[in-house]
Amino acid sequence: MVISLSRRGAVEPFHAMDVLAEANRLIAQGHDVISMAVGQPSDPAPLAVREAAERALQAGRIGYTDTLGLPALRKAIAAHYADHYGVHVPARRIAVTTGSSAAFNLAFLAMFDAGDRVAIAAPGYPAYRNIMKALGIEVVEIELDGEAWLHAGHLEAAHREKPLKGVLFASPANPTGAVVPPDELKRLLETAEGLGIAVISDEIYHRLAYDAPDITALSLDPNVTVINSFSKYYCMTGWRIGWMVLPEKAVRPVERIAQSLYISAPELSQAAAIEAFGATPELEVVKQRYAENRMFLMRRLPELGFALAAPMDGAFYAFCDVTRHTNDSMEFARRMLAEAHVAATPGRDFDPLQGHRTMRFSYAGSHDEMVEALARIERWIG
Repeated sequence: MVISLSRRGAVEPFHAMDVLAEANRLIAQGHDVISMAVGQPSDPAPLAVREAAERALQAGRIGYTDTLGLPALRKAIAAHYADHYGVHVPARRIAVTTGSSAAFNLAFLAMFDAGDRVAIAAPGYPAYRNIMKALGIEVVEIELDGEAWLHAGHLEAAHREKPLKGVLFASPANPTGAVVPPDELKRLLETAEGLGIAVISDEIYHRLAYDAPDITALSLDPNVTVINSFSKYYCMTGWRIGWMVLPEKAVRPVERIAQSLYISAPELSQAAAIEAFGATPELEVVKQRYAENRMFLMRRLPELGFALAAPMDGAFYAFCDVTRHTNDSMEFARRMLAEAHVAATPGRDFDPLQGHRTMRFSYAGSHDEMVEALARIERWIG
């Protein structure tokens, strides 16, 4: 039998998931592994969310919904923009998706053709690069070279080299945690508008900034495509539920593509997610633990020779320069997992050019886990 394989499968692996798989293998063998590798909250979904899912199960609510999502959830998301940001977003412009991953797929498919040039920051979330490359989109990785965020100057320089069709950025960012200041965000959006560049704003770490309020790009430009998720702040990673806010003219194209790719996001997860916006008191307790972990890592990691490579403004990541210990973060991560039983993500995931110098540590676990993980690393590096 002939086996056919396309070139799309040759994209770089998502090394964080490979690290997670190896950590799980060690755990299955009976080893006590602490994972600081994957951006996953260690807390379950809020109680009200789980109770809503139980009610939906008892009622037999597990089926298809409208492709763009349950009307009640779309309205709840619209209300969230009014309550949290003071921004009016019509529910008709909201598409509920199978996690933010499906939202990125839909955005790239609906907005860009093969050969279009789309800019992202390096370091940045690897799935941006991998999905777009698989779709034949030309990815323009802009090296930040120590700067905290992608700014208007970066965009202008890349566009002068050869015109861009789009730009994608995140604030707070993965892997750095950096938050784009409001004035810089405004200049970035104005520059993109002036150059005719479409913008996708990844806001999945909103509500996880520690020193500044959230500012959605929609408050500055209503035609930005915004992607968000219930995975991070709302502790619903495995529920696979996210959303997009789309310009009016993009709603129907996204809907048509989603009808064939996904039909709809899981109804059970949608019914449960409606309750997530009312769980703020419970979720703020979780965020407070992240804040304590953040302060601990900001002190301890540099003491152990892991210099912070970016400001830890938001999300739950510390992005570190590891060149005091190694010039091969991939091998360093493998050894640290095998010998110290602490998992972290090598920088190659986030920056193919300079990632050998860096690692990302997630602090979404318990405070005791963070203390123990750093103690193990200290003993390991001697």
